[in-house]
Amino acid sequence: MGRCVRAWKVLGLLLAALWTAAAEAHNPITSDGQDRLASGLTALVVAAFWLMYVIGARRSPTRVWRRWLFHGTAVITLFTILGPLDEWAETSAAAHMTQHMFMMVVIAPFFALCKPLPQLFVAFGRYGRSFWSYAFKITRYPMLCAYLHGFMIWFWHVPVFYMLAVDDPWVHVFEHACFLITAVWFWWAVLHANARNVPFALLALLFTLMHTGFLGALLTFAGEPLYGEARHLQDQQLAGLIMWVLGGIPYIVASMWAGNRWYKHLNRRWL
Repeated sequence: MGRCVRAWKVLGLLLAALWTAAAEAHNPITSDGQDRLASGLTALVVAAFWLMYVIGARRSPTRVWRRWLFHGTAVITLFTILGPLDEWAETSAAAHMTQHMFMMVVIAPFFALCKPLPQLFVAFGRYGRSFWSYAFKITRYPMLCAYLHGFMIWFWHVPVFYMLAVDDPWVHVFEHACFLITAVWFWWAVLHANARNVPFALLALLFTLMHTGFLGALLTFAGEPLYGEARHLQDQQLAGLIMWVLGGIPYIVASMWAGNRWYKHLNRRWL
């Protein structure tokens, strides 16, 4: 009975978050046309995914902190993709970059830390278990995940594709999916690497830190706006600093953690 009450509380939190996110920006309530369809589909996917986790958690309990971290991550996801930040991103490169950073260095690592696969296995049944198991096989290879995630980052920051995502709501949704899926794979691969893969996890983190820092530096020191005259040069420079400085912090922290894991593994092996 207690679990049912908690599940209903979580659903109430979901509804409250959706209602708050609908106050402004691209959402199923205040938008119209293709924006409404795209945002409505996005909200439905996130809500359904959240609900399936709640159902799975009732049958496959996990640690309390992991469960509530998942709920918090779901709320952050809703605000990131449906809240005011999504509208500001249309005219501000800094807001656009902030939205990307939330997906890549907040939502994705939080999701990996939650380790929700056992709950999703239970909720989606036998065929769903096969799907999730197959989808996460790539995480056995940290560098492959880093290359794929890096490709998506650079691809969607090429001016022509960047503006295409800004102008077309369906491309915008696809862009978000590319960032989130590859970022989840990346963080899952580096945070849950086995002892043999820890060096590759560290290398993947350092590689990602370097190339995202380089992209941030390019945006910071560019002599003119790269994403249209509507975005001022100072706004673009701020976007570059957000990726270069603030966005680099999670990679540095994770690199220190992976390096410490590798060091302890070497000590156990050679001492």
